[in-house]
Amino acid sequence: MSKKLYVGNLPFSTNEDEIRDMFSAYGEVQSVNLIVDRETGRLRGFGFVEMTTEGADAAMEALNGKAFGGRDLRINEAQERQPRQGMGGSGAPRRNNW
Repeated sequence: MSKKLYVGNLPFSTNEDEIRDMFSAYGEVQSVNLIVDRETGRLRGFGFVEMTTEGADAAMEALNGKAFGGRDLRINEAQERQPRQGMGGSGAPRRNNW
């Protein structure tokens, strides 16, 4: 069984190999996905690591708050993404107040 971790507060110079190496000390890393800004192509400072449940729990315990590249990592279990609302946000029809 596997678990997906959110990894935040990453330095913008980080690459997938560095993250894979850091997390593999705690278990088998199945995937690393660093989030990149669509317009600039620059890392947004967070990503996701999927690994075995036991390894994920050990990595979360050991690495959360640890300094990496001059920043303190924030690591927790990733939450499922909520569906986005359409334009306007509430789903209610827009009213023109002129």
